Amino acid sequence: MLVPAGAARAGEHPSHGRVHGGAGLVRQEVSFRGGDGLVLHGTVLSAATVQGAPARPGIVLVGGAGPGPREEYRQEAEAFARAGITTLVYDKRTVGYSRMDRDFGLLVSDAVAGVRLLRGRPGVDPHHVGLWGFSEGAWVAPPAAARSSDVGFVITIGGPGHSPLRTQTWNLTTHLRHRGITGSFLATLEGPAAQLVAATGLFPEGDFDPLPALRRLHHTPVLALWGDHDRQVPPRESAQIFRRTLAGAGNRHVVVRFLRGAAHNGHRTSDGFDRIGGPLYQGKRLGALAPGYAHTLTSWVAAVASGHPPRSSTAPAPPQPVASAPAAGAWYAWLPPVLLLLGFAGYPVSGALRRIARRPRPGSPQGAALRRWLAGLGLAAVTAAVLCPLAVYGVGDGSAAGPVVVGRPLGWLLAQALSVTVVVLTGVMVRRRWKRQRTPAGSRPPARPGVARATLMATAVLFVPWALWWGTLRP
Repeated sequence: MLVPAGAARAGEHPSHGRVHGGAGLVRQEVSFRGGDGLVLHGTVLSAATVQGAPARPGIVLVGGAGPGPREEYRQEAEAFARAGITTLVYDKRTVGYSRMDRDFGLLVSDAVAGVRLLRGRPGVDPHHVGLWGFSEGAWVAPPAAARSSDVGFVITIGGPGHSPLRTQTWNLTTHLRHRGITGSFLATLEGPAAQLVAATGLFPEGDFDPLPALRRLHHTPVLALWGDHDRQVPPRESAQIFRRTLAGAGNRHVVVRFLRGAAHNGHRTSDGFDRIGGPLYQGKRLGALAPGYAHTLTSWVAAVASGHPPRSSTAPAPPQPVASAPAAGAWYAWLPPVLLLLGFAGYPVSGALRRIARRPRPGSPQGAALRRWLAGLGLAAVTAAVLCPLAVYGVGDGSAAGPVVVGRPLGWLLAQALSVTVVVLTGVMVRRRWKRQRTPAGSRPPARPGVARATLMATAVLFVPWALWWGTLRP
C-alpha cells in the first residue's frame, strides 16, 4: 500500500506537510512501500495550482547506479515540476542493493510503487503518469512499464542497450583510454578479466538482458535520449538497439534524440568527462542541464498527455569513440589462475612440511634457491595480474588502476615485470635440467625428482601460455 501526502493508514507511514519552495513550486515529503515492503522516502514536486484546474501528468524519477539520494536529481525534478508535471523523486533503497548485491526486480517494484503513489494524488491525471530512468534506471523503467499498465510513458537518458557487464566494460576502457592507458591492459579488461568477472558473479546482474522488456512495450510512448558526449554507455550502439527492438515490437511512438554538449546524465560537458556548472554532489560538479534538455523532456510529455504522442523518429547518431566488446562469461574462466596459484604455492608448502618432518632437502642448494624464487615470483605474478583488472571492476572507476607509467597502470607494469621474470627463471630451470640430462650418468649425483619440484616446473611451463592469453606477456 502507498501513502498519499498527509494520510496515515494501517501499516502505512505518514508524510510531512506541504512546503512551498522557490519558483512557485510545492514540495511535499512522502513515504511509500516499495518492493518487499521496504519503506522508501521521497519528495513530490508540483507547480502551485488553483482549485478546479485540470489534472496534470506525473512522472517518477528512477536514478542511476549507486546510493542515489534524491538530491542528485533535483534539477530534473524542478524542470518537470515547473512545466506542470507533478514529479516524484525518491531516495534509492539501500536494503537489497549494494555494489555486490542488487536485484533489478526490486528496483522495478520500487518504481511501480512510485507510479501508483502519483496516480492516487489529487490533481494528477492517473492515465498519464510515466517513468524517467537514468543510466541504470533505464534498465529499470522499461521492465516496470512492461509489468504494469499503470505506467503511461517512459523516458530514458543514457539508457544502455547492452548488459550491465558489457556496458561497464566499455565505460571503464573508455575512461582508461582518456587517462592515456593503451595496450594489453585494455584488451585484458575487455576479454579475460570480463570473462572472469562474469564467471565468478563478482558483477551483480552483470548478464541482465534489457531486450525482453523493450520487446513488450508495444504501445507505450518512449523518449530515448543520450548525450552526444556520453562516455559511460555506448550511445550509438544503444540507440540502434532501442530503435530496432522497439520498432520490432510494433511501437510507433519511439523518439530517439541526442543532446548537444551533454554528458551521460544529460548535463553540460566539454568532452563527456567533465561537468560544467550545476550544483555540487559529493564534492563534484553535476553540471547544469544541457541546453534544450528540459524543453525536450517537458514538451514531449505534454504531447503525450494531450493524447497525441509523437510518431517514431530517430535523430542522426554522433560518432562513438570505440565499439563495445561482448562480455560472455565461461564457467571455467576462474580455473587457470586458481590452478596456477595452487601449483606455485605447492612448493613452499611442501618445503615447510619437509622442515617440520626434518627430512633432508633434495637437490643442490642453488637449485633449491632458484625454485623458491620461481614459486614466490610466480605467486606474485598471478596475483598481481588478476587483482589489477579486478580492482578496476570492483571500484567501478578507472582511477582504481592507479598511476599510469608509459601507458600502463603501475600495478599492471609490475605484473608484467613479474611475468617476464618468471619466464626467465623457468628458462633457467629448464636449461639446468637439460644440462643435467646431458651429463654422463657416472659423473652426476643420483636424481631424486620429487612431486613438488615436478609440479612447480609443470606450473611454470603452463604459466607462459596463460600469461600470453591474460596479457602480461604482451605489450
